Amino acid sequence: MARVRVNEIFHSIQGESTWAGLPCAFVRLTGCNLRCSWCDTEYAFFEGHQMDVAEVAAQVDAFGCRLVEITGGEPLLQAGVHPLIATLLERGYQVMVETSGERDISVLDSRVIRIVDLKCPGSGESARNRWSNLEHLTPRDELKFVLADRRDYEWARDALHTHRLNERVNAVLMSPVFGRLEPADLAAWILADRLPVRMQLQMHKHIWSPTARAV
Repeated sequence: MARVRVNEIFHSIQGESTWAGLPCAFVRLTGCNLRCSWCDTEYAFFEGHQMDVAEVAAQVDAFGCRLVEITGGEPLLQAGVHPLIATLLERGYQVMVETSGERDISVLDSRVIRIVDLKCPGSGESARNRWSNLEHLTPRDELKFVLADRRDYEWARDALHTHRLNERVNAVLMSPVFGRLEPADLAAWILADRLPVRMQLQMHKHIWSPTARAV
């Protein structure tokens, strides 16, 4: 029986991506090999317990919600994520996987919606981007930039144009680091440069406390 180390399983409102605002079941797996400067889920680095994939799926079933996101931490560090994905897909769920972009995304089931970060310099982890992942993206997938400042924005803008990212995926997302970059500033830059991107805020941090877990 396949197992995964799980940090938390919860039912909430999706706060990011083009799916923002929809009820969503979340499976947060334990462990991450990056240490982004603005990380808001450091508790997922180590906290968690082993669960059988069937047990995880049963908890998801109990929510009665057909949209599921597998996140972390970094979910692709665990081999058990693939049996978990297969189990959820077989049960008819729409499955999203949010990944840092450092791991190889080509190993994921083609039916999954991949939400892939490209780490900007302000994260402290931009050297870890796996640029070959861009070749595996499809129009089902989404790319996300988390921006701490103007330098991050200019880096993301250049990457967008150089790699024609908006032509590769369903949406290119730009998100300000909560509490560090003013949303109005990011909105002004996007409008001034006429970027073909979707600006997003972390909706869950506006609904609940920014430090609340399981939301």
